[in-house]
Amino acid sequence: MQESPAPNEHETVGAYALGILDDAEATAFESHLAGCEWCAQQLDELAGMEPMLAALADLPGTGTPSLGESLSAKPTPRVVEKLVDEVAERRAKKRRRNFYMVAAAGALIVSGPFVAVAANGGSDGGGGGGTGTNRTLSADPAKDLFDQIPDKLTATDPDTKVSVTVASQKKDWGTGLVAQITNVKGDQKCAMIVVGKNGERETATSWSIPEWGYGLPDATTDKAKLPLHVQGGVSFDPDEIDSYEFVTFDGEKLVEVDA
Repeated sequence: MQESPAPNEHETVGAYALGILDDAEATAFESHLAGCEWCAQQLDELAGMEPMLAALADLPGTGTPSLGESLSAKPTPRVVEKLVDEVAERRAKKRRRNFYMVAAAGALIVSGPFVAVAANGGSDGGGGGGTGTNRTLSADPAKDLFDQIPDKLTATDPDTKVSVTVASQKKDWGTGLVAQITNVKGDQKCAMIVVGKNGERETATSWSIPEWGYGLPDATTDKAKLPLHVQGGVSFDPDEIDSYEFVTFDGEKLVEVDA
């Protein structure tokens, strides 16, 4: 491994990067640079120091001269070293920040599916269902919860042929809901609206139906034959709910389930 050069050569790297060497000094340094890997690496690290030159204009006694004028009052080696150290520290912080961002993104990718399972599969504030710690979950946590909840209501619209089964579960904060939807075609966006006995309406959840649809018995693909399960909740208590409306964002009612 090549040894680090003497401190004066290090300062020359900084001065060269700042462009404050005279012709003779610059020529001498370039000759040294041709055979010094360490200085070449340092110069590469200090590339792009132009923004730091603006700091020279703010140094005591320099006033507010132009960039060229500020360079004519060559800073001392101590000032050069300070600028070099500051740039090096900023670059180090940037590398550390980028490393932490990549690490955090990796952690989210790894933990994301498990967080979704825990959030959707567990019981909260009363009602049926398990804790999600003593059973095997499928790839669809909403379906797992739907299967656990015994209180279900079903309706099929005679015109749209869309069929929905709503599973409701009393919570401390209101009512947890999971709906199983079949015979619905895409491409469209939909929402589940809960209507209270007092006439108030709350949106429990919304979702997009892909072009292939869900729960279509005559579908040519398995994914289009499977029903869709969506999960949501409202502030109403179960005995305060009058009905559940499933509508498109265009205002079309797909099906209504009476509570």
